[in-house]
Amino acid sequence: MGASLQGKVAVITGGGEGIGLACAKLMGEAGASVFIIGRRQSVLDAAVKEIGGDAIAIAADVSKSVDLDRAYEVVRAAKGKIDILVANAGVQTREALGSITEEGIDSQLAINFKGVIYTVQQALPLLCEGASIILTSSATALKGIPQRTVYSATKAAIRSFARTWANELKSRRIRVNVISPGPILTPLLEATFADPKVKEAYMANVVGATPMGRAGQAREMGEVALFLASDASSYITGADIQADGGLAQV
Repeated sequence: MGASLQGKVAVITGGGEGIGLACAKLMGEAGASVFIIGRRQSVLDAAVKEIGGDAIAIAADVSKSVDLDRAYEVVRAAKGKIDILVANAGVQTREALGSITEEGIDSQLAINFKGVIYTVQQALPLLCEGASIILTSSATALKGIPQRTVYSATKAAIRSFARTWANELKSRRIRVNVISPGPILTPLLEATFADPKVKEAYMANVVGATPMGRAGQAREMGEVALFLASDASSYITGADIQADGGLAQV
């Protein structure tokens, strides 16, 4: 799309694989200095090689504010600012009503809910005037897909975060937007398919219900994030971009 991010600094949580990695690669290609944050050092190291350039990986748990303080100190020491913040880290546990566990609730709330708040809140001192914040939600926030009670609720909360923060940060001209992907075959999603029958059912029921007739690619979500990070979207804030192949739209 020709978007230029020259001179910009981008920080992406969950940047080691899937949608986060796609965002990091595209933003790096557009000229941004990229920092990726994740919990698994081996995944981060492989991602840095794939991103290239001056990409830096920082191992941190977004559910812990002290971890993020440490991560942002690395960014501050290296670049002194953040122009683009992508709060993308997320986890999913599939549990139907009647079998929802405390562990499943706690892990998803920690990363998908609390982690998004901390990711943005701890970054505030480094965020530039006119920065772009991009939050990753999901089409499941709008669709009543079985076995997604907790996950869908955490993703619906992200839409609310964007509305509130777009107002709270408007005096600094910081834009806050959401991307809501549909079925994207990321490593996170693939990890939930331990049983081949589960994947078969998912492809039939979820992907089969998508008007585009296919699962999306992580790079397609990265292209949307690149647009929201760039000056091409300078008049967009508080929006929810439904990049879901039409799944939750028709």
